[in-house]
Amino acid sequence: MPLIIVGSGIAGLTTALAAAPRQVCLLSRAQDSRDSASVLAQGGIAAAVGPYDSTSSHQRDTMQTGAFHNYESAAQYLVEHAAEALNWLSLQGVLFDRDGDVLHLAREGGHEFARIAHAGGDASGRKFMEALIDKAKQASHIQWHDGCDVDALLLRGNAIAGVRSRNKHGSTDIFESSDVVLATGGLGALFSATSNPPGAEGAGLALGLAAGAAARDLEFIQFHPTALSLGPELSRPLLTEALRGAGAILRDENGRAFMKGRHPMEDLAPRDLVAREVWKILDRGGSTFLHARHLGDVWLKRFPTVLASCLSHGIDPRLEPMPVTPAAHFHMGGLATDLDGRTTIPGLWAVGEVACNGVHGANRLASNSLLEGVTYGLRLANRIKQEYSVPTAQGPYRFAERGSETPPTVQSYWRQRLWQTLGPVRQASAITTALDELHQIGEDIGWRQQLAARLLQAALQRRKNLGAHWWAESELPEPPGIDKKILNTHSSRHAKNSVK
Repeated sequence: MPLIIVGSGIAGLTTALAAAPRQVCLLSRAQDSRDSASVLAQGGIAAAVGPYDSTSSHQRDTMQTGAFHNYESAAQYLVEHAAEALNWLSLQGVLFDRDGDVLHLAREGGHEFARIAHAGGDASGRKFMEALIDKAKQASHIQWHDGCDVDALLLRGNAIAGVRSRNKHGSTDIFESSDVVLATGGLGALFSATSNPPGAEGAGLALGLAAGAAARDLEFIQFHPTALSLGPELSRPLLTEALRGAGAILRDENGRAFMKGRHPMEDLAPRDLVAREVWKILDRGGSTFLHARHLGDVWLKRFPTVLASCLSHGIDPRLEPMPVTPAAHFHMGGLATDLDGRTTIPGLWAVGEVACNGVHGANRLASNSLLEGVTYGLRLANRIKQEYSVPTAQGPYRFAERGSETPPTVQSYWRQRLWQTLGPVRQASAITTALDELHQIGEDIGWRQQLAARLLQAALQRRKNLGAHWWAESELPEPPGIDKKILNTHSSRHAKNSVK
């Protein structure tokens, strides 16, 4: 029986490749992973391989940025296997940028040292993915099915038995397996401004929740502080943090370098702090810009993606500042897993952004995301090969369904509502109002809105500021009680359909 992997970003492809010789059925929505956030990643992969660097420094930066909400063992495993991740990617065909024979290392926000390895400058995600996609297509143990929208998990008793998918022709396919890996990425596209692709709406997280899997830290959503501000567009081009590592400076409409004095690292402070500062200026009606005209000749070599994106929108960053806004970027929360990727549902595994093993804490350190996908994808693959056994689940089959769809107008409305309520700075009264509004919808709530309710409720339950979760009030009053029936609607309604 093959291993089923849902999702073909860097975590899914790493797991699929490393699972050999076990047969893998890889299910993705778009051909060649075109809808994956990994492809869009401009930051590289963090690893303490420089001459003065150390894994202890990398771990300290990871923990400090995560507001020490991280699981220490998870962070330790990540940094100690970072060099191994670079070597593995090199073996898959990734050509890292070098200065002569020496690996080029850039510095990004929250890092004590320059430790970010890139490939093709700010096209790192695309270069990594091109190599992995090529390897996966050549691998005899991987059967890749694209055009698949997995809308239900198949359960037998309390254990995984497979998945149900709608294919590109509109018909239904059922893939059976006692092991299913969710590697479906994040949920940035639930917000009206995001650096993620439009399909990053938390579908895999919704599947796991519908099956009854436990979640962790759902309230921690990272907003990248420097997305290109282009008006009402959903997916905003990212202006990589490496620009600020190279000397770019954030300024307001009056030319004030507003991060000066706010943090010892100034413009390279952790993302949550920088995003809040940008948000506050925009909220009072001001404007924020990234000034990088003084970077000179490095644009074509180190930042070709940013340059091309800006030019396509009529902005030449070599001559003028770039308008910026925060954008939903990364979800630190997700399906609760152990370090091997096990969820609380037997046979259901999760890896990458859809999973929460505690590695990032309350706020992710820059360029630890691709690193997480590789290190924990390799670990999951090794564990699942060791534990493979004949299925022993008993009882009737049933589907745990993701949930119903809603019209585009409803989706657009709730993207704006989440932006207003769960942005970099939050208000309890606004969250309570949004939850009440969802409760009024009742049984007609769609799966995206059900997931929104879970995020809102998690935020309301965390009473104090921590990492990316930040209240506008200096003293948060106790909010009124929330009718939690809406939070139970999804799992009770969508996990009870039996299969003949």
